[in-house]
This record gives sequence, structure tokens and C-alpha cells, in this order.
Amino acid sequence: MDKDKLLRHSVLLKNYKLNKPLNIMEVCGTHTVSFFHTGVKDIFPNGLNLIDGPGCPVCVTANGYLDRAIEIQKKYNVVLATFGDMIKVPASYTSLQKLKSEGGRVEIVYSPMDALEMAKQDKNKQVVFLSVGFETTIPAEAVTLKRAVEEGVDNFSILTGNKLTPPAVKALLELGEVKIDGFILPGHVSIITGSEKWKFLADYFGKPSVISGFNSEDLIMGVLRLVQLIENGDNKIENLYKKAVTKRGNHIALNLIEELFDVTDTKWRGIGTIPKSGLELKECYGNFDAEKKFPVTMPEEVENKNCRCGEVLRGLIIPTECPLFGTVCTPREPVGACMVSFEGSCSAYYKYGK
Repeated sequence: MDKDKLLRHSVLLKNYKLNKPLNIMEVCGTHTVSFFHTGVKDIFPNGLNLIDGPGCPVCVTANGYLDRAIEIQKKYNVVLATFGDMIKVPASYTSLQKLKSEGGRVEIVYSPMDALEMAKQDKNKQVVFLSVGFETTIPAEAVTLKRAVEEGVDNFSILTGNKLTPPAVKALLELGEVKIDGFILPGHVSIITGSEKWKFLADYFGKPSVISGFNSEDLIMGVLRLVQLIENGDNKIENLYKKAVTKRGNHIALNLIEELFDVTDTKWRGIGTIPKSGLELKECYGNFDAEKKFPVTMPEEVENKNCRCGEVLRGLIIPTECPLFGTVCTPREPVGACMVSFEGSCSAYYKYGK
């Protein structure tokens, strides 16, 4: 889209006259940041409200997952290999950062392959990769695990905390706590799942939805089209990210996930246990499953009662409505997971919000 056309569509969005106030939800942490960073959120017409959904995998990871990782490290002296944004997430009683400062073996990696290489370089180390992510990152972790199996790297394992996005959106609608008129659906996730995976939104809930990319043109066109669908009562899923998203998704990635993982129920921060929304390693890969390989007695899982991250993830409040926001809770000293991750709503509001 050229600059003149982008300007025209920006003006069209800003001056759009809604028939009634509308709530739309984006279901992707990258979209959360992009709406702020591009300035598109600032040109929303009066009456159009953007609600942040549970689109940040770090944010929705329950404390119990980190509690288990920490107990495994303490009991078995393993090396915990993790992406950097998990380091500062508060668990029930401590964090990976505090564990590391106290001498615990915690290493930041940039890919699951880095963790595998770490294990290969020192067979005396037991390396546990903290596998946290949505459909976008799961295939890379599956490839890594397959290589570990093929090469017989028996001092490598993963602690699975991966989650599936569509069941979470379904769970939010079934809770019915917030009125949502339509969805901006995640482009990256949809590359893997395909657009058909979201049909239930239109077929069973009557919610128009648009799959969008991430630059300003994508977001403006996505919002304009979604508003038109809602106001016309056109309940369908429209793919506006056709350069990357197909109807049935990436069959190679999907087959790989199916080969290594079984779908299971799992707990989401702020939402609770959602049926068939998580992945666990198939039984035949038990030797690479850290939860089975390193059994621990789990402490009681607790949450900070003053942190309202769970309500943010359900769309009940915006981050600035949390009494801790920007004072007690900042990216430098986060109290809740939503302030830690780059994709977290609280982090986005803190960095870009007005």
C-alpha cells in the first residue's frame, strides 16, 4: 500500500461513524504491541474499543508450571534452559531470576536447539528446556526433540507448557464475562493452524473475525473490514493475510506436532483449566519428558492477590485499572506476568500507552 492510500484509509478509520459502540478483541501479543507501536490504536473512531486477549504465552503460563521447573532444578541440580522473558516472571514463591542469583543453574537460550547443543556439549549436565509457547513456536521445539531422540541425547528433556490458542478463545466466549463483537485473529498462529481452525467463531458463536498481519496497513484494513462485517451482520471468518495464511495451514508443522504430542487439558493464568488446550509429550517420548523424568513434590500454587493480570487476560479490565500498574509493578520490577513479556498487555501499555 502506498503512502497516499495508507493516509486515505487512516482518515477513513478515524472518521468512521459506528452505528453503535463495538468491542473487538485481538488474540495475539504481537498485535497488542503493534496496535500501540504503529499508532493505529490512536486513530480508532469514537465507540470502537479494543480488548486485549490472552495472546501472550508467557503471560498465560500458570505459576504451577514455573513452580515445577524451580523444584526440579533444586532437587536434581539440572540446568534450566529458557527464553529470556520467562526469567523475571514471578512464580508462587520466587522466580527463575532469583533462583539463578542464588546459584541455581538457569541459562537463557534463543532457541530450543541452543538448549540441545548445551546438552550435547556436556553429557554430565541434565538440561531441561522450558517449552512455553503457542502454535507458532511448537514446531521448532518438536524438531529439536526429534533430533535429540535420533542422536540419543539422553541428558536433554523438555518441560511442556505449550498451549493451543483457539480453545482459549472459545473458553472466553463461553465464560461470557465480556461482550465481544468480533475478533482480530493472530496471523502467526494462523499460518500454522490455517483459517479453517477459527470457523467455530462464526458458526457457533456468530462472531465475525478477520485474520490480519502486523504492519499499520494490515491493522487498519483489518479493523475496517471487521467493523464492516459486524455492522452488516456478516458472521464469517475473513483472511486478510493471504500472503502467509492458507485455509488448512502448514500440514508439515501440524503433522510434526501430532507425531510428538497429545492434546490435553491445561491451566491458563486467569482463566483456569481449559479442555484440550495444551500439549503433552506422547508416552513413547517419556525419557525426554522432564515432568516424568524428574518427579517432585509440588508446593501449593499461590497468586499475588493484588495483581490483576488474570483479569487483564480475560479482557475484564485494561492494565491501567490495576492499582499496581506503573508504580509497584513496572517492567524493571514486575509483579505480574503481563508486565514481564514484550507481548504482555501491561508491558505494552507501560511502554506505549498514553
